Amino acid sequence: MIAAIGLGSNLGEPEGNVERAIGRLAEIGRVAARSRLYWTEPWGVADQPVFINAVVLLQTSLGARELLGELKRLEGELGRGDTFRWGPREIDLDILTYGDARIDETDLVVPHARLFERAFALGPLAEVDPRFREAYERLPAAERAGVRAASG
Repeated sequence: MIAAIGLGSNLGEPEGNVERAIGRLAEIGRVAARSRLYWTEPWGVADQPVFINAVVLLQTSLGARELLGELKRLEGELGRGDTFRWGPREIDLDILTYGDARIDETDLVVPHARLFERAFALGPLAEVDPRFREAYERLPAAERAGVRAASG
């Protein structure tokens, strides 16, 4: 199964945090593709540092729920501390898509519940999966302007 994993960080060394997380994803699958790193404006709570975001296409044999558990484990090992909704964080790992699956459970929604509202997720995702380019381009220009390539 190919899962799109969104990565984000805005505390400590955000670029290094995301790169370390990408490296650790090899523990739970094979990184089939990865986006560049992007500086992105905070979403939901504006009064915090800018984020570094990226997306990885991960080939994995794990089921969606197992994958979620492994991502939470990696977050903890990579230093994610307690935070509040949409708050600052050392690392955030989200399942954006899981193949073509549609899952709607209390703690697991795939595609990610707000994926099609968030340029910071859709921009990097469209880079590695062209099926999402049109959805990204439909976002308001002001939303897309908050996503700037940091590397590559």
